[in-house]
Amino acid sequence: VITAAACGSATSTGSASRPSAPPAKVSLTVVVTPTPGATPQRWTLRCDPTGGTHPDAKAACRSLLAAKNPFAPIPRGIMCPMIAAGPQRATISGTFFGQHVESDFSRAGCAAARWAELGVVFGPIGTGTGAGTASGSPAH
Repeated sequence: VITAAACGSATSTGSASRPSAPPAKVSLTVVVTPTPGATPQRWTLRCDPTGGTHPDAKAACRSLLAAKNPFAPIPRGIMCPMIAAGPQRATISGTFFGQHVESDFSRAGCAAARWAELGVVFGPIGTGTGAGTASGSPAH
């Protein structure tokens, strides 16, 4: 009985001496593939508080939190441009204000508007400053 009481008090003292940081309200894994067959780039992004391995977590959180509903599916039955802005694809998964999210993004057709809204979340590839962003248009 004495041993059990000692273990109980040691455990509560140990947890009281180490305050834990509050969990981030947004905790995501972002995987971006610049071109078909290319090695995907992967990083984590945490917002509120900001952190993770994302190359510009502060700007990415600002863009993500300003988006209206970043993980909403593309509405059915809407008119979409038949234009591909690039071959890039991305997947974002994790938690967004307590909700599990897993969403695919691309730069083609209706999906291109979702990509444009979150551009910086996809890192340099998403904003058009990284590898794999050549337009393929002839120079005039």
